[in-house]
Amino acid sequence: MNQQELSIIQLVLHASFVVQLVMALLLAVSIASWAAIFRKLRALKNIQADNDMFEREFWSGTSLNDLYNAAAQNARHSGPMERIFASGMREYQKLRERRIQDPGALLDGARRAMRASFQREMDAAETHLSFLASVGSVSPYVGLFGTVWGIMHAFTGLASLQQVTLSTVAPGIAEALVATAIGLFAAIPAVIAYNRFARDIDRIAIRQETFIEEFSNILQRNLGVHSPSGH
Repeated sequence: MNQQELSIIQLVLHASFVVQLVMALLLAVSIASWAAIFRKLRALKNIQADNDMFEREFWSGTSLNDLYNAAAQNARHSGPMERIFASGMREYQKLRERRIQDPGALLDGARRAMRASFQREMDAAETHLSFLASVGSVSPYVGLFGTVWGIMHAFTGLASLQQVTLSTVAPGIAEALVATAIGLFAAIPAVIAYNRFARDIDRIAIRQETFIEEFSNILQRNLGVHSPSGH
């Protein structure tokens, strides 16, 4: 094992400058990719936990006004679903204060506010996804570029030799192939993480859209009441 590790290190150290530059770039991208993966894992876990907690509170029978007051006081630490709810309630109450009595206008205003908040939350949830997609799609080609360059460099160096054997060709080609291996090492985790995160975000989006519809139905039932005091 130690010999294998040393041999890989030797291959990297003896590679041409361009190939070493490609390897260093891919390693830096891989580190950044793993950092983005761990941040996104933690962020999505927090989103799901916050949504679970708010949804339990929402369906526990607590009045809408109490929920809204709690959301306003806890705005800095609230979750996406709670912020969507607060946006709808804020617009609903503003329209009621303006003496707007048209049920359709009240409901449409609250829904527009919730949809705008929903879009902001989804944009935030999708942060770093494009970076992972880029890493997954581009890294193999960057590694392949390093490999092609390394092979060209190896064969150029062999041109002056009278006799070429496998032992003279193999080191140069092996050095070049390390670049492709590092490219795949960077790309594969990024692709797997991207697919998982995209699936998780789709589920979060469906859940939040369902909440918007359910909350809209509650507001619609309460439109005949001066203030939405319960649900």
